[in-house]
Amino acid sequence: MSEFISGSALFAILLTFGAYELGRMFQKKTRMAIFNPILVAALLVGVVLVLTGTPNQVYQDHCETFSWLLTPATVCLAIPLYAQFSRLRHDLPAILAGVTAGTLVSMGFVLLLTRLCRLNDVLTASLLPKSITTAMGIVVSEAGGGEPAITTAAIILTGILGSIFGPWLCKVLRLHGPAAQGVAFGTSAHVVGTSKAAEISQTAEAVSSLSLVFAGILTAVICPMLM
Repeated sequence: MSEFISGSALFAILLTFGAYELGRMFQKKTRMAIFNPILVAALLVGVVLVLTGTPNQVYQDHCETFSWLLTPATVCLAIPLYAQFSRLRHDLPAILAGVTAGTLVSMGFVLLLTRLCRLNDVLTASLLPKSITTAMGIVVSEAGGGEPAITTAAIILTGILGSIFGPWLCKVLRLHGPAAQGVAFGTSAHVVGTSKAAEISQTAEAVSSLSLVFAGILTAVICPMLM
């Protein structure tokens, strides 16, 4: 079996799609945010790789197409933003101010914790871009000397936690406006948070899309300064 997987990119692709679909079905059935399709799919793929004795690098090489598709998929987030832009332009200064504050607090908190825990520069560079989308986070991490695998894991975990606790935190902090909720989800939980914002309203989705892009740009600019 391991020889078949090692020589077959098709199996790796089918495994990825199948695991994600099972995760999506499981979340739909349980209706629990903790069972995020990305998390469930990652666990299922990991189990299959361990059982078949397939190296992770082999699996990643066969799924390189997915990594290439991350960039155009991120660009597609501009569609809801374009549809809602006429309604958002008056709130644009407040939205950008909120994203800036959220990005600075997030990165500052990560830097503080890494210093308190005495983590090395590689881990620090890997964790700093945890709140931006994977396509941008990996590039920022590599530019700072970080480890892309750690960055990817941190980004996925951040997005999942944001989608789980985000609605509850919005209630606690009384963020009832869709624009405010969009800023919170997009800035802190990138694409996964944006998918959660889409469940709230189209306005929240559009603001979240704008927020994650602007947060990514800010992170790419500030990370080299912090390192």
